[in-house]
Amino acid sequence: MAGNMYETILYSVDERIARITLNRPDARNALSDQMIGELLDAFERAGTDTGVRVIVLTGAGDRAFCAGADLGGLGRAQADGRSIADAGAVRDSSAYRLFTAFPGLGKPIIARLAGHAVAGGLGLAAACDLVIAADDVKLATPEVNVGLWPMMIMAIINRNVAPKHAFKLYYTGARVTAAEGRDIGLVTEVVPRAELDARVDELARVIASKSPVGLRRGRDAFFAIEGRPLEDQVAHLLSELVELTGTEDAKEGITAFLENRPPDFQGR
Repeated sequence: MAGNMYETILYSVDERIARITLNRPDARNALSDQMIGELLDAFERAGTDTGVRVIVLTGAGDRAFCAGADLGGLGRAQADGRSIADAGAVRDSSAYRLFTAFPGLGKPIIARLAGHAVAGGLGLAAACDLVIAADDVKLATPEVNVGLWPMMIMAIINRNVAPKHAFKLYYTGARVTAAEGRDIGLVTEVVPRAELDARVDELARVIASKSPVGLRRGRDAFFAIEGRPLEDQVAHLLSELVELTGTEDAKEGITAFLENRPPDFQGR
Protein backbone atom coordinates (compact mmCIF):
# COMPACT_ATOMS: atom_id res chain seq x y z
CA MET A 1 0.00 0.00 0.00
CA ALA A 2 2.95 2.28 -0.61
CA GLY A 3 2.28 5.67 -2.16
CA ASN A 4 -1.26 6.00 -3.48
CA MET A 5 -1.50 2.34 -4.47
CA TYR A 6 -4.74 1.51 -2.68
CA GLU A 7 -7.33 -0.81 -4.17
CA THR A 8 -10.46 0.07 -2.20
CA ILE A 9 -9.90 3.71 -1.25
CA LEU A 10 -8.57 6.89 -2.85
CA TYR A 11 -6.08 9.14 -1.07
CA SER A 12 -4.95 12.63 -2.00
CA VAL A 13 -3.59 15.74 -0.31
CA ASP A 14 -4.23 19.30 -1.47
CA GLU A 15 -4.05 22.61 0.35
CA ARG A 16 -3.17 20.86 3.64
CA ILE A 17 -6.32 18.72 3.39
CA ALA A 18 -6.11 14.93 3.09
CA ARG A 19 -9.10 13.44 1.27
CA ILE A 20 -9.85 9.76 1.85
CA THR A 21 -12.57 8.24 -0.32
CA LEU A 22 -14.16 4.83 0.19
CA ASN A 23 -13.99 3.55 -3.36
CA ARG A 24 -16.26 0.52 -3.77
CA PRO A 25 -19.33 2.27 -5.26
CA ASP A 26 -20.66 -0.92 -6.86
CA ALA A 27 -20.79 -2.46 -3.35
CA ARG A 28 -22.17 0.75 -1.82
CA ASN A 29 -18.71 1.31 -0.33
CA ALA A 30 -19.21 -1.58 2.08
CA LEU A 31 -16.41 -2.19 4.55
CA SER A 32 -14.23 -5.19 3.78
CA ASP A 33 -11.17 -6.26 5.76
CA GLN A 34 -9.01 -4.94 2.94
CA MET A 35 -10.75 -1.56 2.97
CA ILE A 36 -10.38 -1.28 6.74
CA GLY A 37 -6.68 -2.09 6.47
CA GLU A 38 -6.24 0.54 3.79
CA LEU A 39 -8.22 3.08 5.81
CA LEU A 40 -6.01 2.51 8.83
CA ASP A 41 -2.94 2.96 6.66
CA ALA A 42 -4.35 6.17 5.18
CA PHE A 43 -5.21 7.50 8.64
CA GLU A 44 -1.64 6.88 9.76
CA ARG A 45 -0.27 8.61 6.66
CA ALA A 46 -2.45 11.65 7.18
CA GLY A 47 -1.73 11.73 10.90
CA THR A 48 2.04 11.71 10.47
CA ASP A 49 2.20 14.01 7.41
CA THR A 50 3.14 17.49 8.63
CA GLY A 51 1.65 18.88 5.44
CA VAL A 52 -1.82 17.66 6.44
CA ARG A 53 -3.92 19.65 8.88
CA VAL A 54 -7.43 18.31 8.21
CA ILE A 55 -8.83 14.99 6.99
CA VAL A 56 -12.00 14.65 4.91
CA LEU A 57 -13.58 11.19 4.74
CA THR A 58 -16.17 10.46 2.06
CA GLY A 59 -17.57 7.75 -0.19
CA ALA A 60 -17.41 7.43 -3.97
CA GLY A 61 -20.64 8.19 -5.80
CA ASP A 62 -23.88 9.59 -4.41
CA ARG A 63 -25.64 6.32 -3.63
CA ALA A 64 -23.96 5.50 -0.33
CA PHE A 65 -21.32 6.96 1.93
CA CYS A 66 -20.94 3.46 3.34
CA ALA A 67 -23.36 0.56 3.71
CA GLY A 68 -21.52 -0.96 6.66
CA ALA A 69 -19.85 -4.35 6.82
CA ASP A 70 -20.12 -7.04 4.18
CA LEU A 71 -22.78 -9.38 5.63
CA GLY A 72 -21.75 -12.03 3.15
CA GLY A 73 -18.27 -11.97 4.59
CA LEU A 74 -19.68 -12.23 8.11
CA GLY A 75 -21.73 -15.24 7.10
CA ARG A 76 -18.72 -16.93 5.54
CA ALA A 77 -16.69 -16.35 8.70
CA GLN A 78 -19.40 -18.04 10.79
CA ALA A 79 -19.67 -20.92 8.35
CA ASP A 80 -15.92 -21.45 8.49
CA GLY A 81 -16.13 -21.67 12.28
CA ARG A 82 -14.04 -18.56 12.80
CA SER A 83 -15.02 -16.38 15.74
CA ILE A 84 -13.22 -13.32 17.02
CA ALA A 85 -14.46 -14.00 20.54
CA ASP A 86 -13.51 -17.69 20.45
CA ALA A 87 -10.07 -16.77 19.21
CA GLY A 88 -9.65 -14.32 22.07
CA ALA A 89 -8.58 -11.68 19.56
CA VAL A 90 -11.24 -8.96 19.82
CA ARG A 91 -8.64 -6.21 20.08
CA ASP A 92 -6.86 -7.53 17.01
CA SER A 93 -9.99 -7.47 14.86
CA SER A 94 -10.18 -5.00 11.99
CA ALA A 95 -13.46 -3.51 13.27
CA TYR A 96 -11.99 -2.87 16.72
CA ARG A 97 -8.88 -1.23 15.29
CA LEU A 98 -10.95 0.96 12.95
CA PHE A 99 -13.43 2.34 15.45
CA THR A 100 -10.80 2.94 18.12
CA ALA A 101 -8.44 4.70 15.73
CA PHE A 102 -10.32 7.99 15.51
CA PRO A 103 -9.43 9.54 18.90
CA GLY A 104 -5.72 9.05 18.21
CA LEU A 105 -5.66 10.61 14.73
CA GLY A 106 -4.33 13.88 16.12
CA LYS A 107 -6.08 15.92 13.42
CA PRO A 108 -9.65 17.06 12.80
CA ILE A 109 -11.66 14.73 10.57
CA ILE A 110 -14.77 15.72 8.62
CA ALA A 111 -17.24 13.22 7.17
CA ARG A 112 -18.73 14.30 3.85
CA LEU A 113 -22.00 12.46 3.28
CA ALA A 114 -23.15 12.54 -0.33
CA GLY A 115 -24.85 9.16 0.08
CA HIS A 116 -26.65 7.14 2.73
CA ALA A 117 -24.80 6.05 5.88
CA VAL A 118 -26.16 2.85 7.39
CA ALA A 119 -25.01 0.26 9.94
CA GLY A 120 -21.22 0.37 10.25
CA GLY A 121 -21.21 3.22 7.74
CA LEU A 122 -23.19 5.34 10.16
CA GLY A 123 -20.74 4.42 12.90
CA LEU A 124 -17.87 5.45 10.62
CA ALA A 125 -19.47 8.84 10.00
CA ALA A 126 -20.38 9.36 13.67
CA ALA A 127 -16.79 8.63 14.67
CA CYS A 128 -15.67 11.71 12.72
CA ASP A 129 -15.43 15.05 14.50
CA LEU A 130 -17.80 16.82 12.12
CA VAL A 131 -20.43 15.44 9.72
CA ILE A 132 -21.66 17.49 6.76
CA ALA A 133 -24.53 15.82 4.89
CA ALA A 134 -26.49 16.46 1.72
CA ASP A 135 -30.14 17.13 2.52
CA ASP A 136 -31.42 13.98 0.79
CA VAL A 137 -29.13 11.58 2.67
CA LYS A 138 -30.63 8.93 4.97
CA LEU A 139 -29.13 7.35 8.11
CA ALA A 140 -30.00 4.05 9.79
CA THR A 141 -28.96 1.19 12.04
CA PRO A 142 -30.83 -1.66 10.30
CA GLU A 143 -29.06 -4.53 12.03
CA VAL A 144 -32.19 -5.47 14.01
CA ASN A 145 -33.93 -6.29 10.72
CA VAL A 146 -31.64 -9.30 10.19
CA GLY A 147 -31.58 -10.45 13.80
CA LEU A 148 -28.45 -8.54 14.76
CA TRP A 149 -27.70 -5.44 16.82
CA PRO A 150 -25.35 -2.51 16.13
CA MET A 151 -22.87 -3.74 18.72
CA MET A 152 -19.63 -2.13 17.49
CA ILE A 153 -21.09 1.20 16.44
CA MET A 154 -23.31 1.55 19.51
CA ALA A 155 -20.28 2.73 21.48
CA ILE A 156 -19.79 5.49 18.91
CA ILE A 157 -23.43 6.47 18.48
CA ASN A 158 -24.07 6.56 22.24
CA ARG A 159 -21.42 9.29 22.53
CA ASN A 160 -23.41 11.48 20.13
CA VAL A 161 -27.08 10.66 20.70
CA ALA A 162 -29.30 10.76 23.79
CA PRO A 163 -30.57 7.32 24.93
CA LYS A 164 -34.22 7.77 23.88
CA HIS A 165 -33.22 8.66 20.33
CA ALA A 166 -30.56 5.95 20.22
CA PHE A 167 -32.97 3.22 21.28
CA LYS A 168 -35.44 4.29 18.60
CA LEU A 169 -32.73 3.87 15.98
CA TYR A 170 -31.69 0.48 17.36
CA TYR A 171 -35.18 -0.93 17.94
CA THR A 172 -36.79 0.07 14.65
CA GLY A 173 -33.93 0.01 12.15
CA ALA A 174 -35.82 2.79 10.38
CA ARG A 175 -34.09 5.33 8.19
CA VAL A 176 -34.01 8.95 9.33
CA THR A 177 -33.33 12.01 7.25
CA ALA A 178 -30.12 14.01 7.48
CA ALA A 179 -32.11 16.79 9.16
CA GLU A 180 -33.42 14.36 11.78
CA GLY A 181 -29.86 13.11 12.24
CA ARG A 182 -28.77 16.68 12.89
CA ASP A 183 -31.55 17.18 15.43
CA ILE A 184 -30.48 14.14 17.47
CA GLY A 185 -26.73 14.81 17.28
CA LEU A 186 -25.47 12.53 14.50
CA VAL A 187 -24.94 15.28 11.91
CA THR A 188 -23.28 18.69 12.26
CA GLU A 189 -24.75 20.45 9.23
CA VAL A 190 -27.24 19.64 6.46
CA VAL A 191 -26.85 21.46 3.16
CA PRO A 192 -28.48 21.26 -0.28
CA ARG A 193 -26.72 18.62 -2.38
CA ALA A 194 -25.47 21.23 -4.84
CA GLU A 195 -23.71 23.06 -1.99
CA LEU A 196 -22.14 20.04 -0.28
CA ASP A 197 -18.66 20.19 -1.79
CA ALA A 198 -18.37 23.95 -1.38
CA ARG A 199 -19.38 23.78 2.28
CA VAL A 200 -17.04 20.88 3.10
CA ASP A 201 -14.16 22.63 1.33
CA GLU A 202 -14.90 25.91 3.09
CA LEU A 203 -15.01 24.28 6.51
CA ALA A 204 -11.85 22.25 5.87
CA ARG A 205 -9.94 25.35 4.75
CA VAL A 206 -11.05 27.32 7.81
CA ILE A 207 -9.87 24.56 10.14
CA ALA A 208 -6.63 24.08 8.16
CA SER A 209 -5.79 27.74 8.77
CA LYS A 210 -5.63 27.20 12.55
CA SER A 211 -2.61 26.16 14.58
CA PRO A 212 -1.83 22.46 14.08
CA VAL A 213 -0.45 22.35 17.62
CA GLY A 214 -3.57 23.93 19.10
CA LEU A 215 -5.83 21.64 17.10
CA ARG A 216 -3.93 18.49 18.04
CA ARG A 217 -3.53 19.24 21.72
CA GLY A 218 -7.09 20.49 22.07
CA ARG A 219 -8.51 17.46 20.27
CA ASP A 220 -6.37 15.08 22.32
CA ALA A 221 -7.53 16.79 25.52
CA PHE A 222 -11.16 16.47 24.44
CA PHE A 223 -10.83 12.69 24.31
CA ALA A 224 -8.50 12.45 27.32
CA ILE A 225 -11.01 13.93 29.78
CA GLU A 226 -13.94 11.83 28.61
CA GLY A 227 -15.60 9.99 31.48
CA ARG A 228 -13.26 11.37 34.14
CA PRO A 229 -14.41 13.19 37.31
CA LEU A 230 -14.76 16.96 36.98
CA GLU A 231 -11.78 17.61 39.24
CA ASP A 232 -9.55 15.42 37.06
CA GLN A 233 -10.84 17.06 33.90
CA VAL A 234 -10.07 20.57 35.13
CA ALA A 235 -6.63 19.57 36.41
CA HIS A 236 -5.76 17.93 33.10
CA LEU A 237 -7.01 20.87 31.05
CA LEU A 238 -5.13 23.44 33.15
CA SER A 239 -1.93 21.47 32.68
CA GLU A 240 -2.54 21.28 28.92
CA LEU A 241 -3.24 25.02 28.76
CA VAL A 242 0.05 25.85 30.44
CA GLU A 243 1.98 23.69 27.99
CA LEU A 244 0.05 24.96 24.98
CA THR A 245 0.68 28.59 25.97
CA GLY A 246 4.40 27.95 25.74
CA THR A 247 4.33 26.75 22.11
CA GLU A 248 5.64 28.82 19.21
CA ASP A 249 2.22 28.76 17.56
CA ALA A 250 0.54 30.24 20.64
CA LYS A 251 3.16 32.98 20.84
CA GLU A 252 2.72 33.70 17.13
CA GLY A 253 -1.05 33.77 17.48
CA ILE A 254 -0.95 36.26 20.35
CA THR A 255 1.62 38.43 18.58
CA ALA A 256 -0.41 38.43 15.36
CA PHE A 257 -3.52 39.42 17.30
CA LEU A 258 -1.71 42.35 18.91
CA GLU A 259 -0.26 43.40 15.55
CA ASN A 260 -3.64 43.05 13.85
CA ARG A 261 -2.43 40.59 11.18
CA PRO A 262 -3.18 36.98 10.24
CA PRO A 263 -1.05 34.46 12.19
CA ASP A 264 1.53 32.33 10.39
CA PHE A 265 1.30 29.03 12.24
CA GLN A 266 4.17 26.59 11.73
CA GLY A 267 2.93 23.68 13.83
CA ARG A 268 5.47 24.10 16.60
